[in-house]
Amino acid sequence: MEQTYMKEQPILNLLLKMSLPMVVSMLVNSLYNIVDSFFVAKISENAMTALSLVFPVQNLINAVMIGFGIGINAVISFYLGAADQKKADQAASQGMLLGTFHGILLMIICLVVIHPFLSLFTNDAEIVNLGLRYSKIVFLFSVFFAWELVFEKVFQAVGKMNISMICLMSGCLVNIFLDPVLIFGLGPFPSLGIEGAALATGLGQTFSAILYLIFYMVAPISVKFRRAYFKPDFALCKKMYSIGIPASLNMALPSLLISSLNVILAGFGQSYVFVLGVYYKLQTFLYLPANGVIQGMRPLIGYNYGAKEHSRVNKIYQTSLILVLAIMAVGTVLCLCIPGTLIHLFTATPATIKIGSSALHIICLGFLVSSVSVTSSGALEGLGMGLPSLIISLCRYTLIIIPLAFLLSLLQGVSGVWHAFWITEAITAIISYWIYHRKVRAEYYSAAEPPVRCGESHLSGLT
Repeated sequence: MEQTYMKEQPILNLLLKMSLPMVVSMLVNSLYNIVDSFFVAKISENAMTALSLVFPVQNLINAVMIGFGIGINAVISFYLGAADQKKADQAASQGMLLGTFHGILLMIICLVVIHPFLSLFTNDAEIVNLGLRYSKIVFLFSVFFAWELVFEKVFQAVGKMNISMICLMSGCLVNIFLDPVLIFGLGPFPSLGIEGAALATGLGQTFSAILYLIFYMVAPISVKFRRAYFKPDFALCKKMYSIGIPASLNMALPSLLISSLNVILAGFGQSYVFVLGVYYKLQTFLYLPANGVIQGMRPLIGYNYGAKEHSRVNKIYQTSLILVLAIMAVGTVLCLCIPGTLIHLFTATPATIKIGSSALHIICLGFLVSSVSVTSSGALEGLGMGLPSLIISLCRYTLIIIPLAFLLSLLQGVSGVWHAFWITEAITAIISYWIYHRKVRAEYYSAAEPPVRCGESHLSGLT
C-alpha cells in the first residue's frame, strides 16, 4: 500500500509534510475571510454587522459538512491502516452520497429559517435586509461546498495534502479576486454589493470542487468512488456518523456561542456585536492554520492507530501540540502589540477601534492555553473517539463560557464578556488534557480485548 510511509517515516518530518500544505492553505483561507470581510465593511458598517449575524447559520452548514468529512477521513484512514481497501472505497463512496444529501437538506432549512433568525438579534430593517440578500445567494451553493469537503477529506486520508492545498488555495484566490469585481462592479461587471460577496464565495467553493474532480480523474488516488458502493450501507454509515455527528456538533457549537454572546453584547450596544464579529474573522488567521496542523495529524494518528502503532500515536499528539503552541504564540504577540491596526482593517470609527483593541488585549490571553484543547479534540476525532472530543468542545463553547460571560457581564460590564474567553480556555485545557490521556490509556489497555462500547462507536470496533 502506498500509505505505509505513514507508519515508517520520522514523526516530525512526516507531520510537517502532511501539515504544512494544509497550514499554507488555511492561511490563504484566513486571508480570504479577512479580505471578504474587508470588502463587505467597505459597503457599510451595517453590511459587516449583517455578515456577523449571518455567520452562525453559515457556520452551521460548515459544521455539518466538515464534521461529517472528519468522519469520512477517520474511517478511511483506519481501514487503510488495517489494509482493507474495499471498506476504504465504500467509505468514500458512501461519504459522497451522504454529503450530497446534507447539502440539499441544509440549503432548504437555512433558506427557510434565516429571516426569523436575523430578526432575533436586530430590529434594524437595513441590517436584516442585507443579511437576507447575502444569505439567499450563498446558501444556494451548499451542494458544491459539500462536494468540495468530501473530496478534501478523501484526498487527505490518502496523504495527498499538496493537492488539497492547491484546490483550497485556488478556491480562496478565486473568491478574493471576485470580491471587489462583483461587489463594486469592476470592468464589465455590474455592482452587486453584498450579493456580489455571496456570489464570490459560492463560485470560489464551486471552483475548488471542480478542481478536485479534475485531479481525481487525471491523477487517480488509491481510494476510489465506485458506483456499486453508492447504495446505502447502514452499518458503514453508522460508523461515519458516530464520528461525524460529534465532530459536526463540535463545529456547530461556535455558532451557538456567537449567537448567545450577541444577545449579551447587544445590551451594551451594536458596536460590541460588530467587534465580536471582527474578532471571529481575525481569529481565523490563528485557528485555521492550527486546524491545518490538526488536519495533517488526523490521518496520521488514525492510520497508526489502525496499524496498532501506539507509541507513534503518542508522539504524533505531542509533536502536533508543540506546532499548535507555536502558531498560538504568534497570534498572542500580534494581538498584544497591534490590536488597533487589526481592528482598523474593518472600521475607521475611533470609538469602535478602541473597543476592539481592548477586547483583543483580553481575549488573546487564552490563545496559548487553548492549544491543549484544540490538539486533544482533534486527536480524539482522528482516533474515532467522537464523544470525548464533543465533551471538550461543549466545555469550550457552551457549558462554561456562556454562563460565565453572562455572570461577568453583570459584575464587570462588557469587559467581563471578554475575560470569559481566557478563563474558559484555561479551565477547558485542564479538562481536555485529562480526557485525552484517560481515553487513550483506556483504549491501549483494552487493545488486546474486544472493544466494549457504551453510547459511542470507536474505530477500534471497525475490525
